[in-house]
Parts: sequence; structure tokens; C-alpha cells
Amino acid sequence: MTGTTISQPAHLDYGLDTLFGRVTKSAECRVGLEQVEHAPDRFAVRITAPLPEDLEQAKTVVLRVEGRRLTGTVRHSERLDDNSLKLEVEPD
Repeated sequence: MTGTTISQPAHLDYGLDTLFGRVTKSAECRVGLEQVEHAPDRFAVRITAPLPEDLEQAKTVVLRVEGRRLTGTVRHSERLDDNSLKLEVEPD
């Protein structure tokens, strides 16, 4: 997986921790996949706006893009200047 600014349509399921346990939500969005320089075992997902407002609190993700299924635990999230969101994910 190489760094990219190309966004592609994807289906994203994400898990949120709440007072009542884990809640799973879904969204159709545009994403770009990137390598994480300091952690080669991880990947980054850049989700372009518009995106769900609670996605920044996601603890887990299941991403379906380009015929692939990527899953993992979100280790870091960062809101970018262009209103997109970058999630750093450790694969399951």
C-alpha cells in the first residue's frame, strides 16, 4: 500500500464505545489509503468530507474498498485542514 491522495468510494463500518457498550455504525464515503511511516505494520485511512460527525471517536473500523476488506483498531485520529479525517489503524 503506497501513499495516495486519490479517494475512492468505500463502505465503512466503525465501532464506538458508549456507556451501553460498543455501538457499530456504517457509512458510505470516499477514502484514500496510505502507509504509516513510523509504523509499517499500520495503515492510514483518509476519509474526505462529508463524513459522520462521530467518526473521529471510532475505536474499530471495517473498510471495504477496491474489492478488499481491511479491519483493525484505530490507534490515532486527526482532523485535517481540508475537513477530512485521517485514522491510523493497526490491522487485526
